[in-house]
Amino acid sequence: MTSSSLQHHIWLGRKYWILSTYLRISTRRVDSVWVGVDSVRFFILADLKLDVSVCSSDLVLLCVVEVPALSVAVFVLALLSFLASESKGDIKMKALILVGGFGTRLRPLTLSFPKPLVDFANKPMILHQIEALKAIGVTEVVLAINYQPEVMLNFLKDFETKLGIKITCSQETEPLGTAGPLALARDKLIDDSGEPFFVLNSDVISEYPLKEMIEFHKGHGGEASIMVTKVDEPSKYGVVVMEDSTGKVDKFVEKPKLFVGNKINAGIYLLNPSVLDRIELRPTSIEKEVFPKIAAEKKLFAMVLPGFWMDIGQPRDYISGLRLYLDSLRKKSSSKLASGSQIVGNVIVDETAKIGEGCLIGPDVAIGPGCIIEQGVRLKSCTIMRGVRVKKHACVSSSIIGWHSTVGQWARVDNMTILGEDVHVCDEIYSNGGVVLPHKEIKSNILKPEIVM
Repeated sequence: MTSSSLQHHIWLGRKYWILSTYLRISTRRVDSVWVGVDSVRFFILADLKLDVSVCSSDLVLLCVVEVPALSVAVFVLALLSFLASESKGDIKMKALILVGGFGTRLRPLTLSFPKPLVDFANKPMILHQIEALKAIGVTEVVLAINYQPEVMLNFLKDFETKLGIKITCSQETEPLGTAGPLALARDKLIDDSGEPFFVLNSDVISEYPLKEMIEFHKGHGGEASIMVTKVDEPSKYGVVVMEDSTGKVDKFVEKPKLFVGNKINAGIYLLNPSVLDRIELRPTSIEKEVFPKIAAEKKLFAMVLPGFWMDIGQPRDYISGLRLYLDSLRKKSSSKLASGSQIVGNVIVDETAKIGEGCLIGPDVAIGPGCIIEQGVRLKSCTIMRGVRVKKHACVSSSIIGWHSTVGQWARVDNMTILGEDVHVCDEIYSNGGVVLPHKEIKSNILKPEIVM
């Protein structure tokens, strides 16, 4: 490159193309221009230095230029104008989370807290989703709820400030299914941007590849995108029949007797605002009434979910989901996982929890804040929620121990036992699948699965 030329290369990660421009000017040299993940910095020799912040999540610009001194300002202004015009992908996005109702499948835990606030891997279920949405640029989350909205908002208020994301509620006066809540929240979801919005079922836990979903949605140009996941027994579900090459959805088959595919709805959607025009304000199913009509018009596309997926809305799936979640952390070499001579496999332990000597913890265990695990305890495939004490030589496996409960010395809690809040299991007691309501004391063995009122 000669002293009389200008060369700059612009790479837009969002659109995957390269723009190369060669202009002939003369003299002064600009040393470098770099655009990174969250900022733009111009370092210019010849007594000129600019440091400008630009919100661009995946824009990278590399420049090596030579321009005359008088052209530096013009070049910088033109460059910023270009960035502004090409950064429209960073328009603020919104999301709606279908929170639902009473969470009966997770009782007795949901007798103390609304289901989305039940802990999963040491944080409320819904916080996993909100953090994932925030990470890809969503600025407002609407919670579609018909049960205890005040409790939900009060609890999430601190997270709203901490995460820098707006959280509001759209309250149903009657159950509206999975589509009706979108019509109810229409005014909260639509703005002048015309950008698509996310819809998530609150029970779903996964790696939330939301950024990839945005790219997929923009790429196919349809009206709606849904995420699907592969299952081993598709006959238990509604199957999504789709073109593997394009993702275009052909039809839905509910619990097929003959094999038509192994992909099911994963409960994560990205919808254009026009989808709201298809939904009436009444109890409606988005899966059975709205999506089939969009598919019939060839405007519905499905993206196969990479990584794990689980609907954790009932205890057995909750435990399975914890295993998948912790395994995902292991694959990412996450620092969140505990280690040490007492740890076997994947275990997550809050920093405020205390573990005694001679314990064996894991695999697939979550120990929450303020827990005390006394010496000689065995924990396996279980969740120990905030403030729980497990006394000496007790054993807990395949179970969920609710907030501020106690498991006595030499007690054994097994086979999908669920203890509600503030339950106290006495010393040397055996629970085989007991489901115990809050504020109870268990003084006798539970020899077979039953509900303890």
